[in-house]
Amino acid sequence: MSITISWLSTDVSSIETIVTGWQLINEYLTISGSSRDFKVTWSESHIRQIDGGRAIQLVLDQSSGCGFASKMQYLFGRVSMRIKLIPGDSAGTVTAFYMNSDTDNIRDELDFEFLGNRTGQPYTVQTNIYAHGKGDESKELTCDDVPIRVYKNNEAKGIPYPKLQSMGVYSTLWEADDWATRGGLEKIDWSKAPFYAYYKDFDIEGCPVPGPANCASNPRNWWEGATYQSLNAVEARKYRWVRMNHMIYDYCTDKSRYPVAPPECMARV
Repeated sequence: MSITISWLSTDVSSIETIVTGWQLINEYLTISGSSRDFKVTWSESHIRQIDGGRAIQLVLDQSSGCGFASKMQYLFGRVSMRIKLIPGDSAGTVTAFYMNSDTDNIRDELDFEFLGNRTGQPYTVQTNIYAHGKGDESKELTCDDVPIRVYKNNEAKGIPYPKLQSMGVYSTLWEADDWATRGGLEKIDWSKAPFYAYYKDFDIEGCPVPGPANCASNPRNWWEGATYQSLNAVEARKYRWVRMNHMIYDYCTDKSRYPVAPPECMARV
């Protein structure tokens, strides 16, 4: 499976969305990464290079989880990573793939969190978007090879959009059995440890730091082409299908939490 984040420039008014989804990436890739493109951010003893350095194994046991990050940061473009999640009983675990500006107070972040489950039960995919430090929102859903989240650029309506801060690519594996599976009702079974997640085929085309001066609008940038200005008809149909059939939570419709819907919910189509 391949996780993709498309993060589009806002220098062109017609390009208006961040699309998060599962796609196979076969073209427009300028960097085909290996473990040399990453640094360990947490618990080096629990991260292993395998397959001749072409893949990374993350290990979770009772002593620690772990994490790694890209050595570079980027502004606009698309990033993809193939991930093999923990098989079998993964309740209480979280495997994450995300981009983060690594700023203390006003951060930008786009993330996938894969919440483990008991054997035979599907993973739950939780997505989160933070723009200028705002974004308590999340959607939780299971998905297949379709776009699962679209965040429109509605800056003209006063809604923050993550366009000013470059972001690194991060992945982590950790224990969160106080909330991850059925709201914390299902606890991690340490007798099944160690737990393993695998990452490979890091691909990106985008604007590396420094930016955004180096990321100005340019018709040669593939992400400014008509194909990437919005979902095509097939993608839009799949997007509607997954929302109708697999989405299990949408903060925009949670009246108990938000009696008045957040502005980005009111603005979206």
